[in-house]
Amino acid sequence: MSTTQSERLRELLEPLVSSQGLDLEEVEVDSVGRKRVLRVVVDSDTGADLDQIADVSRALSAKLDETDAMGEGEYTLEVGTPGAERELKEHRHYVRATDRLVRFQLTEASGAGELIARILKVDDTGVDVEVPGVKGRKPTAKRLAFEDIAKARVQVEFNRKNKTDEQDQHDEQDQQDVREEHETHEENAEEA
Repeated sequence: MSTTQSERLRELLEPLVSSQGLDLEEVEVDSVGRKRVLRVVVDSDTGADLDQIADVSRALSAKLDETDAMGEGEYTLEVGTPGAERELKEHRHYVRATDRLVRFQLTEASGAGELIARILKVDDTGVDVEVPGVKGRKPTAKRLAFEDIAKARVQVEFNRKNKTDEQDQHDEQDQQDVREEHETHEENAEEA
């Protein structure tokens, strides 16, 4: 897709996406044989549910039908959200990835290399991250300036407990401790 077509599609579609309370993240046209596919990726701070995606899809389809932005040929419109391993490019992407594990590719100027860390806090100049401990070591805090990050991509975590799971586990342990303490008091009372 030419830059001109990409810019034209973005200018055409962005106001419609914004009117639905979403951000337009990507616009991409692919050709598969004789078929063309227009992929539109949308997102928001709270994510996008299926109803929002359906509403945006209908609005975009109607707008595209009344313009010649896609030309005369047939095409398929696909509207979706960023994938689980989304790339972080904009400030808002980093904010939305707070508390997520991210693979950072660092620039040559910052010593290059790769770092996998959890985003703790995002501000205007960079991110505060926690690098997980390895082999029994404690996690360490680190600051990454945006200019030191060449690429960043969210990582999928299959077995991470979220904060409510951890709280439930602590509550369950507290209840167990209370039951054990109660049983100990009953045994002491019987012995006396």
